[in-house]
Amino acid sequence: MTAPTQEPAVLQGRPQRARGEGRLATKASAAGTRLDVFYQEGCAKIRLPRTFDGTMEAVLINTAGGLTGGDRIDWRLDAAAGTHLTATTQACERIYKASAATAAVETRIAVGASARVDWLPQETILFDRSSLARRLEVDLAGDAAFLAVEAVLLGRKAMGEEVAAGFFRDRWRIRRAGRLIHAEEARLEGEVARLAGERAVLAGARAFATVLFCGTAADAQLEPLRRLLDGAQGGVSQWQGKLVARLVADDGLALRKILVPVISHLRNGAGVPKVWSL
Repeated sequence: MTAPTQEPAVLQGRPQRARGEGRLATKASAAGTRLDVFYQEGCAKIRLPRTFDGTMEAVLINTAGGLTGGDRIDWRLDAAAGTHLTATTQACERIYKASAATAAVETRIAVGASARVDWLPQETILFDRSSLARRLEVDLAGDAAFLAVEAVLLGRKAMGEEVAAGFFRDRWRIRRAGRLIHAEEARLEGEVARLAGERAVLAGARAFATVLFCGTAADAQLEPLRRLLDGAQGGVSQWQGKLVARLVADDGLALRKILVPVISHLRNGAGVPKVWSL
């Protein structure tokens, strides 16, 4: 008699999750902004394109190719006194369907005396039943300047994608000299398509963005930006040394056509990072 064949055991385990951490710090030199600290781990990578104007540009990369439930990436940027750092992403960040848990992205930025940071990631694309919790923490010195742009797409209209349900939470905390000067929470949960269709939310728009500028020249930017946005869906407000614009559009391309001149204006005529493309 032959022994019965034993079925191989089925291994049960947790799906592998993406983890990444990237840190970058600048220092001032006679030639302009230079690298001081550089650290990258896991799926978080940083590349530094060559610049010729004394500033530094950092391109943040998620080599996992997107995020899903349970993934986590942490970024830390420190701009020392008198330096100028622009940070962007290599591509749009894609947030895929999550079978369980929530993807998390946390960004912490410190801007020293007379320094400036432009936080200009490309759009975040939410797919159907995705789940993302995002957090931005910024500490500014008394005379530091900070520009932030965050854009979100509810699927890609050209691809016929719909985001019927999901979870998205975005938390911002901006402090100057230790005092909270800006706090906001955005949240879409459950029936995202229905919520986005509400007039008080997005009125059916598929793309939206927040632009924040903190600096001594914020008040002078209000009227020029309002003229620049004439006819666009959105508005601009300015108070207590900060300027905030809220923008919506039918799709990502339409939103970019609005954002690019806004960013250029707030960067004193400098264009968007080279990795951006229309």
